[in-house]
Amino acid sequence: MNKQLEVIIKEEKGRVDKVLAARLADFTRSQIQQWLKEDAVTLDGEAVRANYKVKSGDHFVIQIPEPETLTLEAENIPLTIVYQDSDLAVINKPQGMVVHPSAGHPNHTLVNALLYHLDDLSTINDVVRPGIVHRIDKDTSGLLMVAKNDHAHESLAKQLKDKTSLRKYVALVHGNISHEKGTITAPIGRSKVNRKMQAVIEDGKPAVTHFTVLERFDQFTLVELQLETGRTHQIRVHMQYIGFPLAGDPVYGPKKTLKGNGQFLHAKLLGFTHPTTGENLVFEAPLPALFEETLKKLRKND
Repeated sequence: MNKQLEVIIKEEKGRVDKVLAARLADFTRSQIQQWLKEDAVTLDGEAVRANYKVKSGDHFVIQIPEPETLTLEAENIPLTIVYQDSDLAVINKPQGMVVHPSAGHPNHTLVNALLYHLDDLSTINDVVRPGIVHRIDKDTSGLLMVAKNDHAHESLAKQLKDKTSLRKYVALVHGNISHEKGTITAPIGRSKVNRKMQAVIEDGKPAVTHFTVLERFDQFTLVELQLETGRTHQIRVHMQYIGFPLAGDPVYGPKKTLKGNGQFLHAKLLGFTHPTTGENLVFEAPLPALFEETLKKLRKND
């Protein structure tokens, strides 16, 4: 059963997430932001957005959901470990695998497999995300770095934040991109229309994606993409925004598309500085079989 809290604004000013975080000492700001995302915070019966500026007399009602208990179990799931040492591992995640457990995916995730195959994982994140430094979507395949201890985790996370790590993707998109290269600079945040989607919005977080055309087909283009930032669904949202949505994307792409198991998006290249040795490491993963077969068919049809 949900717990209900009520907060009445007196003299406080500013964004609702900051004000509620200050008033509700038992909860973190990130928890409050999650409630806002889930429309669990209402004002006069209407869901409130995180950037809403509070006014004197505002009466907020918060429905705090009962926490769902997630138990982590090691599962003997096949895993392609590209590299590992005492500090970290690099995994080639298959398409269709969720990275860590959540309410909708309590098991059969990459984390469950990591617990079985690796002896140690960092503890910086919450209990359901041990070792996870960054994520890729369930239906995106390719390379992920995993930290085995907290020192490695902090180093790898800092490299991501400082934009010194290298992440390149290959995607098949609808349409024919006429120019050879481009950069998409457009802020991304939760969609105002559909709260389950991301979108380019004016008050979103900065997001930058660079792309290079690799190959053109009649109705599709194969592109290489390099991330400068790591927003949720960044490549999928940015390519849709410029009119070239990913083939097979069930959320941001058209209904009439290529047959597959989700978007044709593969994290093919991953580079970073080793947290202990300082060595520059670069790893590359080949395209999944279905991706390669689809390209062969497109070449044949052309």
